[in-house]
Amino acid sequence: MSVEEKIKQELLAKFTNIAADQVRIQRARRIFADVPLDDFFSVLDYLIKQQKFTQLSAITGMDEMDKITLVYHLAHETGIVFNLKVAIARLNPVMKTVIAYYPSAEIYEREIMDLLGVQFEGLPEGRRYPLPDEWPAGQHPLLKDWDPSILDKK
Repeated sequence: MSVEEKIKQELLAKFTNIAADQVRIQRARRIFADVPLDDFFSVLDYLIKQQKFTQLSAITGMDEMDKITLVYHLAHETGIVFNLKVAIARLNPVMKTVIAYYPSAEIYEREIMDLLGVQFEGLPEGRRYPLPDEWPAGQHPLLKDWDPSILDKK
């Protein structure tokens, strides 16, 4: 059994409400898992403390029109990357910050906040990133229904 398969099987054994088809080994050293929002922090905590995914490589945010999907790319010292996916509401999207686990998450969360409008509960006040301070409030250019003509009206 490969290391990836072992991680998958242990995760499924620990979290019995996650279906086997929600955890996929895409190729060597790449695991993807879709988890419900209610289970996200339990799974994250398990991956960090038990499976030793101690590095956050990035957080990707995607507008899927009916939801916002966040993918937390977690790295292991062996080179395995675990892509932990969670969906949140598109209307008034809110997610708790993960900076208690990964302080480096702050920059990724600020980027997702600026570009997709996701609010991260517990994220300390700080500068915008990557949009300039004078960017119009409430305008999130990576939302699929965002209208760039709003900028022409300034």
